[in-house]
Amino acid sequence: MFVRGVLVLLICCITSFALGLGDVSSGYELSAIIERNDGSIVAILDIIESSNLYGPDTLQLQVTISYEDQDRLHVHITDYDSSYKRWEVPLELIPRSKTPGSSPLKSHNTLFDDASETNSVGSERGSSHQFQFSYTSKPFGFAITRNSNKEVLFNSTPGSSHSFGSMVFKDQYLEISTSLPKSASIYGFGESTRPDGFRLAPGRLYTLWATDIASANPNVDLYGSYPFYLDMRSGGLAHGVFLLNSNGMDVSYQGIFITYKVLGGVLDFYFFPGPSPLSVVQQLTQLVGRPAPMPYWSLGFQQSKYGYKNVSELEDVVSNYANARIPLEVIWSDIDHMDKFKDFTLDPLNYPADKMKSFLEKVHADGQQFVLIIDPGIKTENNYSTYQNGLEAGIYIKDSSGSLYLGQVWPGPVNFPDFFHPKALSFWTSEISKFHETVAFDGLWIDMNEISNFCSGITCTLPPNASCPRGDAPTQCCLICDSSPTIKWDDPPYSINKLGSHKDLGALTIATSATHFNGILEYNAHNLYGFSEAIATNRALQSVLKKRPFVLSRSTFVGSGKYTAHWTGDNAATWNDIGYSIVGILNAGLVGIPMAGADICGFVNDTTEELCNRWIQLGAFYPFARDHSDIHSKRQELYLWESVAQSARKALGLRYRLLPYLYTLVFEAHVLGSPIARPLFFQFSSDPITLGIDSQFMLGRGILVSPVLSAGATSVKAYFPKGSWYNLFNYSQVVNAGEGSYHVLSAPLDTINVHVYEGSIILLQEEAKTTAQARKTPFTLLVAFPLQSTKADNSEPDQATGQLFLDNGDDVEMAIVAGKSTFLKYRASTLNTSGVIRASVMQGEFALQKGLVLQKVVILGMKAPPNNLKINNQEAASPIKCSYQASSHVEISGLSLPLGKDFILSWNTM
Repeated sequence: MFVRGVLVLLICCITSFALGLGDVSSGYELSAIIERNDGSIVAILDIIESSNLYGPDTLQLQVTISYEDQDRLHVHITDYDSSYKRWEVPLELIPRSKTPGSSPLKSHNTLFDDASETNSVGSERGSSHQFQFSYTSKPFGFAITRNSNKEVLFNSTPGSSHSFGSMVFKDQYLEISTSLPKSASIYGFGESTRPDGFRLAPGRLYTLWATDIASANPNVDLYGSYPFYLDMRSGGLAHGVFLLNSNGMDVSYQGIFITYKVLGGVLDFYFFPGPSPLSVVQQLTQLVGRPAPMPYWSLGFQQSKYGYKNVSELEDVVSNYANARIPLEVIWSDIDHMDKFKDFTLDPLNYPADKMKSFLEKVHADGQQFVLIIDPGIKTENNYSTYQNGLEAGIYIKDSSGSLYLGQVWPGPVNFPDFFHPKALSFWTSEISKFHETVAFDGLWIDMNEISNFCSGITCTLPPNASCPRGDAPTQCCLICDSSPTIKWDDPPYSINKLGSHKDLGALTIATSATHFNGILEYNAHNLYGFSEAIATNRALQSVLKKRPFVLSRSTFVGSGKYTAHWTGDNAATWNDIGYSIVGILNAGLVGIPMAGADICGFVNDTTEELCNRWIQLGAFYPFARDHSDIHSKRQELYLWESVAQSARKALGLRYRLLPYLYTLVFEAHVLGSPIARPLFFQFSSDPITLGIDSQFMLGRGILVSPVLSAGATSVKAYFPKGSWYNLFNYSQVVNAGEGSYHVLSAPLDTINVHVYEGSIILLQEEAKTTAQARKTPFTLLVAFPLQSTKADNSEPDQATGQLFLDNGDDVEMAIVAGKSTFLKYRASTLNTSGVIRASVMQGEFALQKGLVLQKVVILGMKAPPNNLKINNQEAASPIKCSYQASSHVEISGLSLPLGKDFILSWNTM
């Protein structure tokens, strides 16, 4: 045994597994172990027997194992020949430590001739690290074990009991598998629409390739690529596995094993130990980037439609929302505002600049916002300044021959900006800045960035005198495209299951032989295009607006949440899609994109009054809440049906009251990486029933949303984990779930069930038309104790906790800073006949400057009316009033307590 830094190498003996289980390769054998000065361990592998299926094998590999901290184990597998540079996700997109291995070697050529030897790294690490790495020598396979309970979490070692073969490593094909216990619950491998639900169903193939196809289509690759999964084991322990690889891949989940089949790059695995599911996501985002701080206004309700014909229609929509007394925060513009669908232009007839200026002046005066769309395709037009500026900067993607790659989207023939190009950011910032001088937008919506392309071909040209786009078929390709000669990047030896039918990689996008700056192939970088555009757009907006940017992107990758919000794309107005939306939002939060939502009431097809009614009830509690529909769909603004308007006023009224709680969750997401919308098992991981629930979800730790998701229903069967749950619309309606149980709840057409969990303290404000108005209203502190104490001997108090973050809502930095923000922690306890609530303030100056006050305290779960009420040890006096609602809650009003100061509120019930 020898020790270097944080790694420990042990040698012991086991029997090796039989060879020949894989059809593609017989695998690799260990030839050397090297310990590096940086503390990492490197294994050198040699091919056992070559195979040419899917191309020649890489003859020698290097496996680098490193503990980057106590919460992350990194296993990196690539060619041993360092002169051959395989593709990896650029550090510019996901900054991280460079792959270990560049430091001087301490020792060489530690040979293991005995193929039956197995070795461990990390088994004697004590409590400082949570993983042990072990491996078999021939055929090579490795396993990751949790030190605390010795449970194997990942095991790529081939064997008859695992039903998979050895690791494969070729130029355009990588394969590796891991075994799983039957009891494991697996989540992840987005992005796709999942009729099976949030928990993966065995027997499914998940294809990761960014594709422009409506999310109304289930079980096919959609707009983003998320090569990450969360594994929940018996007893509630969780861990995560992230393959940092942007190439296209198929992931086969067969219940007892997972197999990756990847089109290139390297095998770059990160393992996160949890042990809670929430901590897994926090550990992942520590690597890929914490989610972006979102402006406060982005939490308001938002209205959009593809097909608003002119400025007058936008004005009417805003006015009708006001007349219907439905909150409206943001009005959006799809491509309708553009002059012939060209980015950074206005239609001079329907969206003239002077009318847009007047409209936006009124929108902003009313405390509302405006967001518009930009697509990546730039029309190839000589007198179009944006196009000419891109030509001069040389920032467009090129085809395999070195010419500009010509595609077609809404404006017709286009070139696509290459956001890997060092001059792309300045080009993009300049165009956004100049357009903002004409249109004072508040955020940007980046769409079609998979990249979407209406044509397919290695090279395309525009025929002379062609009408492009065609007026009768604007999405039909009007270019002449050539798919020959065959290039290996356009026709790889292994075909992933694109669109469920092994379509060409270049179908509905640009050729994968196209090149970005410095020779980067679209083949490798395709899944990163939306990510790279989001980075540029975020940075450009920050530069132009000088405040916190808001970006909404369709195509995303793990790490995109550091720059952008996300919506689930082109869903449909069906009862199936309203259910799918929850799974899509949970999947986004799982990979660090917490600001996510789905098109409320459905995008394609005509919605119905009942469906839109139920959807706004649900959508009111999406992190990102926007109604959006297609140009071919009938109008579906919430005021068009009185029953929908009534539901909207009720559900959005609660959302706006919850804004302080939601904004604090945005802060938590930015600081820790925590999702805003969470599956129940994130809070109740030891309750096995929660592992399969995806028709309900949590907002943070304390609020449970239980929507109606089927036609004609006037009740909902909802699961409640152990404890007391209080209806936020009616505090007297309480569910006591015992050890966890299902309950049938009344849900008339205007009602959604939303409950707060015992042990929670949340801050509320009042209903309002806009978030700006809501922020001026006084606060209510809501404290939830168990309705019936679970302490049999009454020797320990029932407790509740909560927190609140406040700032001006649009500073670039979202942090606890003197004079610019206030952070408060609340703790409450009650025992026998006495109780107390304490507020502890960090940096109270901001709240004091703004004159923010706590007007009311509501205490849920009180068994008797309080007496001897004291504030800061002084008896409460007029105008403070205390009322007791039988058997449910106490309201203490007339307080006027400054939020910027500590306080103690105490009582007894004698």
